[in-house]
Amino acid sequence: MIYLRAENLGRRFGERVLFENLELTIAKGERIALIARNGTGKTSLLNILAGREEPDGGGKVIIDKNIEWTYLEQEPRFKEDQRVIDAIFDSEHPKFKTIARYELVQEQLELNPEDINLQNELQELMEQMELLQAWDLDSKVHTILTKLNLHHHLQQPCGKLSGGQRKRLALAKLLITEPKMVILDEPTNHLDIQMIEWLEGWLQSLDLTMLLVSHDRYFLDKICNEIIELDGGKLYTYKGNYAYFLEKKAAREANEAREADIARKLAKKELEWMRKQPKARTTKSKSRINNYYVLKEKGAQKKEEGSVEIQMQMQRLGNKILDVHQLKKSFGKLCVCKEFTHLFVPGERIGIIGQNGVGKSTFLNMLLEQEKPDSGEIVKGETVRFGYYNQQGMQLKDDKRVIEVITDIAEYLEVGKGVQLSATQLLKQFLFDAKKQYNYVSSLSGGEKRRLYLLTVLMKKPNFLVLDEPTNDLDIDTLNVLEDFLENYEGCLLVVTHDRYFMDNLVDSLFVFEGEGIIRSFNGNYQDYLNELEQRKNQSKQEQQKALEPEVKKEEAAAPAAPKKKLSYKEQRELELLTDELEMLQKQKHLLEEKLNQSGTNHEELLALTKDFEAIKAQLDEKELRWLELSEMA
Repeated sequence: MIYLRAENLGRRFGERVLFENLELTIAKGERIALIARNGTGKTSLLNILAGREEPDGGGKVIIDKNIEWTYLEQEPRFKEDQRVIDAIFDSEHPKFKTIARYELVQEQLELNPEDINLQNELQELMEQMELLQAWDLDSKVHTILTKLNLHHHLQQPCGKLSGGQRKRLALAKLLITEPKMVILDEPTNHLDIQMIEWLEGWLQSLDLTMLLVSHDRYFLDKICNEIIELDGGKLYTYKGNYAYFLEKKAAREANEAREADIARKLAKKELEWMRKQPKARTTKSKSRINNYYVLKEKGAQKKEEGSVEIQMQMQRLGNKILDVHQLKKSFGKLCVCKEFTHLFVPGERIGIIGQNGVGKSTFLNMLLEQEKPDSGEIVKGETVRFGYYNQQGMQLKDDKRVIEVITDIAEYLEVGKGVQLSATQLLKQFLFDAKKQYNYVSSLSGGEKRRLYLLTVLMKKPNFLVLDEPTNDLDIDTLNVLEDFLENYEGCLLVVTHDRYFMDNLVDSLFVFEGEGIIRSFNGNYQDYLNELEQRKNQSKQEQQKALEPEVKKEEAAAPAAPKKKLSYKEQRELELLTDELEMLQKQKHLLEEKLNQSGTNHEELLALTKDFEAIKAQLDEKELRWLELSEMA
């Protein structure tokens, strides 16, 4: 069954043709990754397919009217004054409207607990939730919001959210609505590693058709069963994973190079015949002349863009690098680090991992002396020259030309013994051709801006590279070249990234941000760290089972096992509802505990909160007993 069909798609920017006459079909169940270099039209193609832009040249996109589908943009937009909770339930679907009303009435009842009308409406809504089988959806909503770290921002206006929070909100809405087809533009940007791994599992569990753009190679391998490459304005299809794509792409390019070489040789022979100025009177002569021009065009075909080349020297690095002693930093209740100590040594390569919001960027800023710690000491060696590639990228004026960005740093750069490259040559190595070098920064794609920013960092010949999310918006080709450069880089490397492939290839050890200011040093890369966590988990399970064995044997000896009773349909349904109710009651209990801790000395408020707390606790005890009883029966 075909979900999407695109015909004769084209996109131009002035005289430059990104692509033309493209055709694409997406069938039910296909999970397609779209791969292309920055600036070659990935996002433009997605926007055309999603109806955000019109194609040039009269092409058309047809999407099956009987399916629900969603487009996740790189920079999602929401109403500035709309609350997060309202944005999530902004739908005409009966389930969503009922849950949205249910959540609102619950909020109002907290403010007016004696309101009979609200109590009656809540009862009606609970019955409606039962009829619509919406309890499971309500539970799913809470799970998704918690996993994407949005559950603390539900009452916040969307206009107050950061770019990363908006992206996660759009992703949450997509996962909650579960459309039949999705178009995703960099879905893993602004997610930490734990979120990405959870998202992989969630997407794998859904019956979902998708087209996605991502530079995360592990994510592509786990989610997609087909890769489409946009190269030279054409689409090439590979039925397999990322490793298969690399193998077949290399074979295709080698074959194209051979064909172009043969065409050039044949065209050279035909040119001699053409120079005799044949009179194209016969059909045979006309055909041979036409064939010459075809061969000439084919032989002249070259890659419009070569590969990124990184040739940079670094300043000499002494033995004393960076001595960090008893570092402490907090922002209110958030403790970034406490009593952190580390002595950096030459050639050290460290990855930093941890959930979003634990203070990884703040930690880097302290090491770079851009932010002061609360206490502790950081002593930098005299020869250390930092190169800092941060998440925000360059702050450049849109009316500045690309060549001016580089010449502001240096007209020439020494890249080897006695070898100098001009600003123009450096830009060519980073895939900015002569024409693009005089374009304004405002005309660059997001990935091209990041590539230009990377060049400005490396031009300063750093011997200690600090990279904060360097993989965001870089295409896979550039990432591969950057990895090759960093593998041979002799300086110190400190990198924060959610790209597990990038980290596994480059780091020897980790700083693991475990929360509450604890930063643990781990010897090994990210995969080694995962393996250790799995071993710990298995060991913990074995210890728990071992601890339970004597009790189990004692019970078995005391009485013969009773025959297992099968749950009725009604009891099975009761068990499912109890699971959701217990989760909600636990959350209410947690909220009341927070309110009790913050209530101060107001006696009446304390009494009311205590009364509510005891009521919730009693409900929890009663329902937990029943849940245990049913669970044992099941």
